[in-house]
Amino acid sequence: MCRRLRARSDAAIIAVTARGEEAGRVVALDEGADALASTGSGCVRPALRTDRDRSWPACGRVVPYGPEAGPYVPGTTARWHDGTEGVRPTITAPDGPGYAMAHRTFTTRLRRLTAAVVPTRLEPVLLAVTAAALTAGGIARLAGAGPLSDLFWALGTLSAVVPAVVWVLAALRHGRAGVDLIAVLALGGTLAVHEYLAGALIALMLATGRTLETAAQRRASHDVRALLERAPRSARRRTDAGVATVPLAEVAVGDLLVVGPGEVVPVDGRVEGAVAVLDESVLTGEPLQVERARGETVRSGVVNASGAFELRATATEQDSTYAGIVRLARQAGAESAPVVRLADRYAAWFLPLSLAVAGLAWLISGSAVRAVAVLVVATPCPLLLAAPVAIVSGLSRASRLGVVIRDGGALENLGRARTLLLDKTGTLTGGRPRVVDVTAAPDVHPTEVLRLAASLDQYSPHVLAQAIVDAARERGLALSVPSDVTEEPGRGATGDVDGHRVFIGRTNTADAWPAWAGAVDNRALLDGAAVAWLTVDGHLAGAVLLRDPIRHDAPRTLRHLRTAGIERLLMLTGDRAAPAREVAAILGLDDVRAELGPADKVAAVRAERERAVTVMVGDGVNDAPALAAADIGVAMGARGSTASSEAADIVLTTDRVDRLADAVTIAQRARRIAVQSALGGMLMSLAAMVAAAVGLLPPAAGALLQEGIDVAVIVNALRVLRTGPAARPALTPTTEALIHRFAAEHDDLQDVLESVRAAADRLSDSPGPEALAAVEETHRLLAERLLPHEYAEEHELYPALAPTLGGPEATATMSRTHTEIERLSRRVATHVRLAHAGEGLSPEQLDDLRSCLYGLNTVLRLHFTQEEENYFSLAP
Repeated sequence: MCRRLRARSDAAIIAVTARGEEAGRVVALDEGADALASTGSGCVRPALRTDRDRSWPACGRVVPYGPEAGPYVPGTTARWHDGTEGVRPTITAPDGPGYAMAHRTFTTRLRRLTAAVVPTRLEPVLLAVTAAALTAGGIARLAGAGPLSDLFWALGTLSAVVPAVVWVLAALRHGRAGVDLIAVLALGGTLAVHEYLAGALIALMLATGRTLETAAQRRASHDVRALLERAPRSARRRTDAGVATVPLAEVAVGDLLVVGPGEVVPVDGRVEGAVAVLDESVLTGEPLQVERARGETVRSGVVNASGAFELRATATEQDSTYAGIVRLARQAGAESAPVVRLADRYAAWFLPLSLAVAGLAWLISGSAVRAVAVLVVATPCPLLLAAPVAIVSGLSRASRLGVVIRDGGALENLGRARTLLLDKTGTLTGGRPRVVDVTAAPDVHPTEVLRLAASLDQYSPHVLAQAIVDAARERGLALSVPSDVTEEPGRGATGDVDGHRVFIGRTNTADAWPAWAGAVDNRALLDGAAVAWLTVDGHLAGAVLLRDPIRHDAPRTLRHLRTAGIERLLMLTGDRAAPAREVAAILGLDDVRAELGPADKVAAVRAERERAVTVMVGDGVNDAPALAAADIGVAMGARGSTASSEAADIVLTTDRVDRLADAVTIAQRARRIAVQSALGGMLMSLAAMVAAAVGLLPPAAGALLQEGIDVAVIVNALRVLRTGPAARPALTPTTEALIHRFAAEHDDLQDVLESVRAAADRLSDSPGPEALAAVEETHRLLAERLLPHEYAEEHELYPALAPTLGGPEATATMSRTHTEIERLSRRVATHVRLAHAGEGLSPEQLDDLRSCLYGLNTVLRLHFTQEEENYFSLAP
């Protein structure tokens, strides 16, 4: 049994031979090609990506590798079904086995006919011709040449008939009986009843509507096109022979590139040499320039906003960030068909209603002119214009914020979503471990513990080692150069630092641990943190606790998503249940599913899809199947895997989860305006149809009225492009600078928080001179560093935030926390004075002092977290 699949494109015709259940690999299919299933005895119906679209196309219908079938992915297998048995076809090149030459189909000839009759830039030409015909006829009528004016108007009408017929045939070829059919009937009707002026007005109206739609979509898709136009084609590579310009495809990992002022960074890499000042707005949507120091990563697509700098390539062209975004944008352009699905749904009843009203008007009145007048005011129908313009405008608006949406169908579905499933690592959390605490032995300072650990870990590729080095650099610690470094996989690293033999990693001396180390191990278990132990010359000197923290913008994002109508929030994670439940409790999620594999996540997604339109957000390779199974898959593309980005419908190109809330808001607004424009325009058209049916509106006046309705709905649809409500309120540049300043101070003050906790622990271990010294050091740090920071926040940051947040009451509770921090700090200072007045810390002081220190530690950590989530997350 032979079944053929004709894949039609400008380059090739491909056929398929399928034998029973035989599976074949797709080896050749041009991007954007259409596939037509046919058989001599029945219909072979495609079931491509049935997890997304379970409907069966009609027999013999053209099935694009696009919105309906899902994007074609090279190397995958296409599945076909003939109603009785599964068929997995082999797609081969024309000269390969299984090929059978296919004759050109009717749709192939129609496509070529369309291209020949209707040029790409037809709309402006048609507008000029119809306007000239209408004007010439008007001049002739004023000059008293009635027959000549009718001739001009008739020619103008005829000039629109041919392209209108072609547009209708093109719509029918895609399985849609578009509302352009009313335009064809109206044009023909005016000619039949000799209403030439009305016909010329309809022709001008049709040309104007098409031209406005094209211009509006061109404006709306400007930002997406800008991505494609900015794609770099070459790079300047530095070698021993000098700097040479090479094609981008020749750049390899490890090449040293030179990026000049104003140039687009060609590939992902790390800064070498001078600091790079970059404009990352094309990826993040943020206008402020950022600085990247030596060794920091830079993503392709950003613009060098300062002097030339050197870049060490860490990825090839195809594996770089910008190339992935360009692929998505191209796919978005190729898969734009779903943007008219809203219009199609409304057209399904509006088209027959228009024809019914016209028929009744003719039947009751006996006047064909009334029927033509009804068709005139129903043409070309506002819904033809409103839905595509609004949806494409939404795509453009989202792209400005760093949200790449594949097609209008995904945007429309996002606006209807009610369930949101989120991966934990990399989505709700930062995706990489960070140092959360540093603990030291009684005779060692926590800062020295971190410095020694980071100095040794500079040469380690381990993810925890990188986190320790990053924490030390954030605090401005001067790292030493280690020597004689060795690393044992799974255990840790050993080397010489400043004349000492240092080890950082896991230790097996639990039986001989001192009390402070046992407390650290217990805290790590309770907090779900990893521990890197530091030994110096064989003695346990301290520990570094690391954890993947919750994103600062996650709580605000989830609150906005609930406000936007998301009714159910769930976490799907492969992590252990205990840390997953802790994150879910902090964020107020409705449910959490832990210890899931990829197949388990897919099953959970499918179960939720049975209840409501479902969004899945993830970033890893293991999330790709779940993203593909969801109604809308969202990938964290800034640092996520290529597999997840390819499987997703939406990619967040900036490493901020709050962009998802912005995307949902944009999607809902675009869908609301599309429906509003379509329904409003149709209601006005229906009122005009009633007036025309009873003889109150002649065809010529109706044509002018319908023209005004069409212009109104297009202008209304373009409102989507305007800035609407966002998940983050707008900040002034001064306020943003203050936020960045105080966020950096938070990083710098981590050692103060660690000192407060360490002093409290010393009091619990042995309340002697060493404990008093620790308390005195803590008092000094509080007075010299922490309290000035809190005072500056109260008098500089909070007043700057008040207008954005709605007034000073928005920061009142945080101001109260400042007062409590100051009160506890004064209490510690009083205890220090009492100890100096006596002979050290008295037994009566210990309980209260210990309570003050532990309380201060808790308040400070909570206060820092609240500021970072509520205030610092507002800034890009």
